[in-house]
Amino acid sequence: MYRSIIIALFALVMISCSKAQNTASTTSLSATEFSEKLKKTPNAQVVDVRTLNEYKKGHIQNAVNIDWNADDFAEKAATLDPAKPVFLYCLSGPRSEAAAEKLKEMGYSEIYEMKRGMMEWRSKNLPELKSAAATQGMSLQQYNEELKSDRLVLVDFYADWCAPCKKMEPYLSKIAAEMPEKVKIVRVNADDNTELCKAMNVSALPVLKLYRNNEIIWESLGFVEEAEVRKQLLK
Repeated sequence: MYRSIIIALFALVMISCSKAQNTASTTSLSATEFSEKLKKTPNAQVVDVRTLNEYKKGHIQNAVNIDWNADDFAEKAATLDPAKPVFLYCLSGPRSEAAAEKLKEMGYSEIYEMKRGMMEWRSKNLPELKSAAATQGMSLQQYNEELKSDRLVLVDFYADWCAPCKKMEPYLSKIAAEMPEKVKIVRVNADDNTELCKAMNVSALPVLKLYRNNEIIWESLGFVEEAEVRKQLLK
């Protein structure tokens, strides 16, 4: 009898825990929605899950930096108040999405995640805090100078942390080595060129832009196979 009671109590506890876990949710918001929600949430905890170097180059006001890829992410995230809303963002979305799932596992119940990150935030000209030492990278004028060529110019907007970018980099390097008379490849690190990305309306990664005589003739967002890039170059 006692054993049956213990089993019943254990089952009740497990059901209660399951229900508690099910109350946790993540709301994905656009940059504009994220900004508006922040304004209406006075006790918001804003967390920038990028690297410290990215954070220093520009971040949302009142955001704290807890690097998703660092070994101590869970330890630092545990210092947040689980009773208050948590707002997460990264550069383009994947890291904040993963961090949101982790916080749900840790018991945080009200989580808001900016689905396209700082790239969309910047493209909407929303306010950003930058250190005096933050570099702006390549100017739009310098970018346009790069396009002046008698060859095709393929611009690759990438980031070091971006998995699809890393997957594409080897074949882009191979194309550059094999077709130097045909195409000039320009790589633009989105983390180091925030203003240029804003000017070029690059709000997600990776992005390829192909130019002929200063005019764009093809562009691609997201991972693209080598065969497709070669096809565009040979048109």
